[in-house]
Amino acid sequence: MAGSERVKMAAGQWYTCLDDELEALRVTARDALFEHNTLPPRQRGNLGPALKSLLGAAGEGVRIEAPFHCAYGFNLLFGAGVFLNAGCTILDTASVRIGKGTLLGPNVQIYCAEHHRQATGRRAGLEIARPVEIGADAWIGGGAVILGGVSIGEGAIVGAGAVVTRDVSANATVVGNPARSVRRG
Repeated sequence: MAGSERVKMAAGQWYTCLDDELEALRVTARDALFEHNTLPPRQRGNLGPALKSLLGAAGEGVRIEAPFHCAYGFNLLFGAGVFLNAGCTILDTASVRIGKGTLLGPNVQIYCAEHHRQATGRRAGLEIARPVEIGADAWIGGGAVILGGVSIGEGAIVGAGAVVTRDVSANATVVGNPARSVRRG
Protein backbone atom coordinates (compact mmCIF):
# COMPACT_ATOMS: atom_id res chain seq x y z
CA MET A 1 0.00 0.00 0.00
CA ALA A 2 3.03 2.30 0.38
CA GLY A 3 2.85 4.95 -2.29
CA SER A 4 -0.70 3.98 -3.26
CA GLU A 5 -3.03 6.71 -4.46
CA ARG A 6 -5.04 6.35 -1.23
CA VAL A 7 -1.88 6.89 0.85
CA LYS A 8 -0.98 9.96 -1.24
CA MET A 9 -4.52 11.32 -0.85
CA ALA A 10 -4.40 10.86 2.94
CA ALA A 11 -0.96 12.52 3.10
CA GLY A 12 -2.14 15.64 1.26
CA GLN A 13 0.01 14.87 -1.80
CA TRP A 14 -0.95 14.96 -5.46
CA TYR A 15 -2.69 11.70 -6.38
CA THR A 16 -4.82 10.41 -9.21
CA CYS A 17 -8.49 9.83 -8.47
CA LEU A 18 -8.56 7.50 -11.52
CA ASP A 19 -7.49 4.58 -9.34
CA ASP A 20 -9.15 1.18 -8.85
CA GLU A 21 -8.77 1.19 -5.04
CA LEU A 22 -10.26 4.68 -4.71
CA GLU A 23 -13.09 3.77 -7.10
CA ALA A 24 -13.91 0.70 -5.00
CA LEU A 25 -14.13 2.92 -1.90
CA ARG A 26 -16.41 5.36 -3.75
CA VAL A 27 -18.66 2.46 -4.81
CA THR A 28 -18.96 1.37 -1.16
CA ALA A 29 -19.92 4.95 -0.25
CA ARG A 30 -22.47 5.15 -3.09
CA ASP A 31 -24.10 1.92 -1.87
CA ALA A 32 -24.39 3.32 1.68
CA LEU A 33 -25.74 6.61 0.35
CA PHE A 34 -28.29 4.82 -1.82
CA GLU A 35 -29.61 3.04 1.27
CA HIS A 36 -29.69 6.26 3.31
CA ASN A 37 -31.33 8.30 0.57
CA THR A 38 -34.03 5.75 -0.32
CA LEU A 39 -35.08 4.28 3.03
CA PRO A 40 -38.43 5.60 4.28
CA PRO A 41 -37.68 8.33 6.88
CA ARG A 42 -39.23 6.40 9.79
CA GLN A 43 -37.16 3.36 8.92
CA ARG A 44 -33.94 5.34 8.28
CA GLY A 45 -34.01 7.47 11.41
CA ASN A 46 -31.22 10.03 11.73
CA LEU A 47 -28.74 7.97 9.67
CA GLY A 48 -29.14 4.95 7.45
CA PRO A 49 -27.34 1.94 9.01
CA ALA A 50 -24.78 1.57 6.20
CA LEU A 51 -23.99 5.30 6.21
CA LYS A 52 -23.60 5.31 9.99
CA SER A 53 -21.08 2.47 9.80
CA LEU A 54 -19.23 4.19 6.92
CA LEU A 55 -18.66 7.52 8.71
CA GLY A 56 -15.34 8.16 10.47
CA ALA A 57 -17.26 9.38 13.53
CA ALA A 58 -20.85 10.30 14.33
CA GLY A 59 -21.60 11.65 17.77
CA GLU A 60 -24.93 11.13 19.47
CA GLY A 61 -27.88 12.72 17.71
CA VAL A 62 -26.18 13.38 14.35
CA ARG A 63 -28.91 13.79 11.72
CA ILE A 64 -28.42 13.83 7.96
CA GLU A 65 -31.47 14.57 5.85
CA ALA A 66 -31.82 12.89 2.47
CA PRO A 67 -30.65 13.34 -0.14
CA PHE A 68 -27.03 13.44 0.95
CA HIS A 69 -23.85 12.82 -1.03
CA CYS A 70 -20.23 12.24 -0.02
CA ALA A 71 -17.22 10.82 -1.82
CA TYR A 72 -15.87 8.32 0.75
CA GLY A 73 -17.59 8.83 4.12
CA PHE A 74 -14.71 7.55 6.25
CA ASN A 75 -13.17 11.05 6.28
CA LEU A 76 -16.31 12.57 7.86
CA LEU A 77 -16.11 13.22 11.61
CA PHE A 78 -19.27 14.70 13.15
CA GLY A 79 -19.67 15.83 16.76
CA ALA A 80 -22.85 15.26 18.76
CA GLY A 81 -25.97 17.01 17.52
CA VAL A 82 -24.62 17.95 14.07
CA PHE A 83 -27.44 18.49 11.56
CA LEU A 84 -27.13 18.41 7.76
CA ASN A 85 -30.23 19.53 5.91
CA ALA A 86 -31.39 18.07 2.59
CA GLY A 87 -29.12 18.20 -0.44
CA CYS A 88 -25.74 18.56 1.27
CA THR A 89 -22.69 17.35 -0.65
CA ILE A 90 -19.30 16.72 0.97
CA LEU A 91 -16.42 15.65 -1.27
CA ASP A 92 -14.36 14.22 1.58
CA THR A 93 -11.08 13.39 -0.08
CA ALA A 94 -9.55 14.79 3.12
CA SER A 95 -10.77 14.97 6.70
CA VAL A 96 -13.93 17.01 7.31
CA ARG A 97 -14.47 17.67 11.02
CA ILE A 98 -17.71 19.31 12.09
CA GLY A 99 -18.03 20.26 15.77
CA LYS A 100 -20.94 19.48 18.04
CA GLY A 101 -24.18 21.36 17.58
CA THR A 102 -23.25 22.74 14.14
CA LEU A 103 -26.04 23.18 11.61
CA LEU A 104 -25.69 23.00 7.81
CA GLY A 105 -28.56 24.40 5.76
CA PRO A 106 -29.90 22.78 2.60
CA ASN A 107 -27.54 22.29 -0.33
CA VAL A 108 -24.35 23.19 1.55
CA GLN A 109 -21.31 21.96 -0.38
CA ILE A 110 -17.86 21.17 1.01
CA TYR A 111 -15.12 20.46 -1.52
CA CYS A 112 -11.82 19.05 -0.21
CA ALA A 113 -10.49 18.11 -3.64
CA GLU A 114 -8.57 20.66 -5.68
CA HIS A 115 -7.89 19.67 -9.27
CA HIS A 116 -4.58 20.26 -11.00
CA ARG A 117 -4.12 23.70 -12.57
CA GLN A 118 -2.70 22.27 -15.81
CA ALA A 119 -5.10 20.63 -18.28
CA THR A 120 -2.76 17.66 -18.70
CA GLY A 121 -2.85 17.10 -14.93
CA ARG A 122 -6.65 17.29 -14.87
CA ARG A 123 -6.89 14.78 -17.74
CA ALA A 124 -4.68 12.45 -15.68
CA GLY A 125 -7.09 12.79 -12.73
CA LEU A 126 -4.57 14.62 -10.55
CA GLU A 127 -5.94 16.30 -7.47
CA ILE A 128 -4.85 17.20 -3.98
CA ALA A 129 -6.98 16.84 -0.84
CA ARG A 130 -7.25 19.67 1.68
CA PRO A 131 -9.07 19.22 5.02
CA VAL A 132 -11.96 21.31 6.31
CA GLU A 133 -12.71 21.98 9.95
CA ILE A 134 -15.88 23.61 11.28
CA GLY A 135 -16.03 24.38 15.00
CA ALA A 136 -18.84 23.68 17.43
CA ASP A 137 -22.13 25.56 17.24
CA ALA A 138 -21.49 27.09 13.82
CA TRP A 139 -24.33 27.79 11.38
CA ILE A 140 -23.70 27.32 7.67
CA GLY A 141 -26.50 28.87 5.59
CA GLY A 142 -28.18 27.11 2.70
CA GLY A 143 -26.28 26.90 -0.56
CA ALA A 144 -22.95 27.92 0.98
CA VAL A 145 -19.80 26.49 -0.59
CA ILE A 146 -16.73 25.75 1.56
CA LEU A 147 -13.44 25.06 -0.18
CA GLY A 148 -10.70 22.72 1.01
CA GLY A 149 -8.11 23.96 3.47
CA VAL A 150 -10.60 26.21 5.28
CA SER A 151 -11.25 26.34 9.03
CA ILE A 152 -14.45 27.90 10.36
CA GLY A 153 -14.36 28.87 14.02
CA GLU A 154 -16.70 27.95 16.82
CA GLY A 155 -19.99 29.86 16.78
CA ALA A 156 -19.35 31.36 13.33
CA ILE A 157 -22.15 32.07 10.87
CA VAL A 158 -21.74 31.62 7.12
CA GLY A 159 -24.51 33.37 5.20
CA ALA A 160 -26.64 31.57 2.65
CA GLY A 161 -24.91 31.29 -0.72
CA ALA A 162 -21.51 32.40 0.59
CA VAL A 163 -18.36 30.96 -0.97
CA VAL A 164 -15.80 30.42 1.79
CA THR A 165 -12.25 30.50 0.41
CA ARG A 166 -10.41 31.57 3.61
CA ASP A 167 -10.53 30.80 7.32
CA VAL A 168 -13.40 32.27 9.36
CA SER A 169 -12.75 33.38 12.95
CA ALA A 170 -14.77 32.12 15.90
CA ASN A 171 -18.10 33.96 16.28
CA ALA A 172 -17.62 35.86 13.00
CA THR A 173 -20.33 36.26 10.38
CA VAL A 174 -19.33 36.04 6.72
CA VAL A 175 -21.37 36.56 3.56
CA GLY A 176 -20.85 36.88 -0.18
CA ASN A 177 -18.56 35.54 -2.90
CA PRO A 178 -15.85 35.37 -1.83
CA ALA A 179 -17.10 35.37 1.77
CA ARG A 180 -16.16 38.44 3.76
CA SER A 181 -16.75 39.41 7.36
CA VAL A 182 -19.67 41.63 8.33
CA ARG A 183 -20.41 43.30 11.62
CA ARG A 184 -22.92 41.57 13.82
CA GLY A 185 -25.70 43.74 15.08
